Amino acid sequence: MTGLNQNYTSSVGTLYHIQVEDRGPVLDPVLELEVRRINTIIYANYGEPNARIIFGRDHDFPDVRSAEQNRTIEQQIKILAEGARRIIDEKEQRQVLQIKCLIREYYLTKHDAAKKEFEQANALYPFLFSRAWAELKQEQERARTGGLPEPLPAPAPPPAALTAPAEEVIYPLDPVLRERVLEIERVLEELTRDLELLKGSGRADDILLQTCRKLMTRAKETLAGREPTDFTTRRLEMTRNSLTTTWKQVRSRVKAV
Repeated sequence: MTGLNQNYTSSVGTLYHIQVEDRGPVLDPVLELEVRRINTIIYANYGEPNARIIFGRDHDFPDVRSAEQNRTIEQQIKILAEGARRIIDEKEQRQVLQIKCLIREYYLTKHDAAKKEFEQANALYPFLFSRAWAELKQEQERARTGGLPEPLPAPAPPPAALTAPAEEVIYPLDPVLRERVLEIERVLEELTRDLELLKGSGRADDILLQTCRKLMTRAKETLAGREPTDFTTRRLEMTRNSLTTTWKQVRSRVKAV
């Protein structure tokens, strides 16, 4: 078993820690598959009181126990570490854009809710907040020197496709809760894949698609932590079990086709 641990400082100055762990051959109790599993975790604000996990993912490979497969896994670990750095940069770009839109909303409305989000963003993402604020000042200065009317201290809202927040997942620091989250994500991926196969064969009826859509939406809302009760062992296990039951029904239809 091998692995990789490395610190990474983003372009804005946030300290991250990338952990890629080879968990070796495992039997997935949910998917009922024997796989060679590599786990990737990215910690933000590493070493600080507000440290948190911003990304977690299991990557499964065939359980082939050979020296050649071990070399393949070692290479995959390096590839995943490089990919983790790209994930960090992409997330920071989205967060800077969202913070800029949040600053504009607060400037225009002065609502308490906007103020609360404003303060939370500053506390959670101090370096990103500084970058967003600096970019807004630069945009304002460019507008002023170009002879344009005095702008608002934030840009006009970009298209909805850009402002729509990416699906975020909370990965608890508690290893048991985090494993439940990863299990739910794995089932969601399998269910999505099998639904596409079923639709491609013309065997997915509207009732099944609607049921799966509602179930998957609720599961994603749970992973986003919309409610304080979302991240309890019981709630996560109930979500995982209901998804698994539905996925097995879909998988049986795929096999029948």
